[in-house]
Amino acid sequence: MTRVTRDFRDSLQRDGVPAVSADVKFASSRFPNYRIGANDQIFDVKDDPKVMSMKEVVARETAQLMDQQKRLSVRDLANKFEKGLAAAAKLSEEAKLKEATSLEKHVLLKKLRDALESLRGRVAGRNKDDVEEAIAMVEALAVQLTQREGELFIEKAEVKKLASFLKQASEDAKKLVDEERAFARAEIESARAAVQRVEEALREHEQMSRASGKQDMEDLMKEVQEARRIKMLHQPSRVMDMEYELRALRNQLAEKSKHFLQLQKKLAMCRKSEENISLIYEIDGTEALGSCLRVRPCSNDAPDLSKCTIQWYRSSSDGSKRELISGATKSVYAPEPFDVGRVLHADITYDGRLLSLSTVGKIDPAAGLGSYVEALVRKHDVDFNVVVTQMSGEDHTSESIHLFHVGKMRIKLCKGKTVIAKEYYSSAMQLCGVRGGGNAAAQALYWQAKKGVSFVIAFESERERNAAIMLARRFACDCNVTLAGPDDRTETGQSP
Repeated sequence: MTRVTRDFRDSLQRDGVPAVSADVKFASSRFPNYRIGANDQIFDVKDDPKVMSMKEVVARETAQLMDQQKRLSVRDLANKFEKGLAAAAKLSEEAKLKEATSLEKHVLLKKLRDALESLRGRVAGRNKDDVEEAIAMVEALAVQLTQREGELFIEKAEVKKLASFLKQASEDAKKLVDEERAFARAEIESARAAVQRVEEALREHEQMSRASGKQDMEDLMKEVQEARRIKMLHQPSRVMDMEYELRALRNQLAEKSKHFLQLQKKLAMCRKSEENISLIYEIDGTEALGSCLRVRPCSNDAPDLSKCTIQWYRSSSDGSKRELISGATKSVYAPEPFDVGRVLHADITYDGRLLSLSTVGKIDPAAGLGSYVEALVRKHDVDFNVVVTQMSGEDHTSESIHLFHVGKMRIKLCKGKTVIAKEYYSSAMQLCGVRGGGNAAAQALYWQAKKGVSFVIAFESERERNAAIMLARRFACDCNVTLAGPDDRTETGQSP
């Protein structure tokens, strides 16, 4: 039987190479990187990330061949088949030994039975009965031995069949090993040819790059200079044109939104007039963040607002949950970021009667405010120029510029280098928009640093005021603190 054996000639040759002394120190841990130029001159080549070196190409091809060797290795399978074949041969030898033993047992049983038969004719009485019982036992043993021989015969046939199958499988495995070995050699040859082609391509590329490198660099420099000149000439004017177009589009959108709200209000008034409901007041203003909403009379018979009691509420779009806005008891109210996406209501009490007004739709967000706040969040600490109009409930007549600092952990109010108030985010801190105060309410906020210390602060624009509120609430939320207005409450039930 032929076995697949390993060729040890290469390993013996490798073992014959003398070892290098441990005291030897090499100048470098890798092969030198160079190329041969004209007249057999040697030039050092700098590492170019765009062009693969020959070492990298050979390493990649070697890795591919190793993967193929792992995938196509059938030698282990052939070894397993040979081990199975040896085990089958061993079983066959054991079956032959058992067969010889069985024949010997038959001969012994026959001799024993003949001896007992001859003995039965010479004895009588009780001894004769014992002899007959012994003869019956011998015959039973002969029957059992015959059955065991039949079972051994079947096992022998199965072992022969398994041995033939394993022998055929071993031969097939040897054929596969030979085929895969030939295939691997062919792939190695193709890899060597590919390496040679890469080397030739690199040589051609180097020759071409020497000729055209200088010219390409000069052309590229000219193109870069021309591109910079065009960019300097055209980019500022283009950006300004886009800004003008964006500003015009925003103005058009604001006008269309205002016109749309007016039409909705007129439509609501027409519907209520058809239902014989007379309206003497209405909510006027743009229903968006950064504007001011005011209650104004729309009938000559309307009582003076100074003699009426007004209370503002915010609710969800379906009106199932109303939240009282504490301190919003004026005819003017400036929506704050917390009102975005909600409907505002104004309850007016006059002459013992209650009239409820509401905005036509939900409060819209301010354009570009979200991206502005996200840009400020990345700064971690933001400063706003403000003017303090009230301190702890008392008017502040000075109009000097203060600095309102919103940080990740605290809020600080400064005037120059003097710190007026500085507090970390806590449950005692309150921050919301000013509730009332005329047209300037959209640019002012109320800040209670701690109990007994509060400020009314005016910003330079509505955008900065809303951004400061959103930024402070976001930083406070990161500190597990909720910033809200003073004593805000919630009422459940349908709006009246």
